[in-house]
Amino acid sequence: QVQLVESGGGLVQAGGSLRLSCAASGGTFRFYDMGWFRQAPGKERDFVAAISWGGSSTYYADSVKGRFTISRDNAKNTMYLQMNSLKPEDTAVFYCAADPRRRSTGVGRLDKYDIWGQGTQVTVSS
Repeated sequence: QVQLVESGGGLVQAGGSLRLSCAASGGTFRFYDMGWFRQAPGKERDFVAAISWGGSSTYYADSVKGRFTISRDNAKNTMYLQMNSLKPEDTAVFYCAADPRRRSTGVGRLDKYDIWGQGTQVTVSS
């Protein structure tokens, strides 16, 4: 059973940086398409970024382009999200997600991903 565990969240001032990690266990991580999503209180879960199984393709929501960078280290079974120039509107619970079947469904769609982590809270103060 594949499990995903996020870490690296916390409280940061506007303009600051955080790096989130998503550690995978129990499966063949290197073959999975991966994504980051976030959910603010009272709002839907939204796409943030995605990375293909080999790491050659990355995708970003318009709201984070130029500020966030997604990456992965398949040798460590870990995906990362480097977040710079954070804004109060980035405050949310961040979730990582895995698509072991590498379906052609759009990378920003929730239903592309079968496996989800428990989430890590990111709070950006103004």
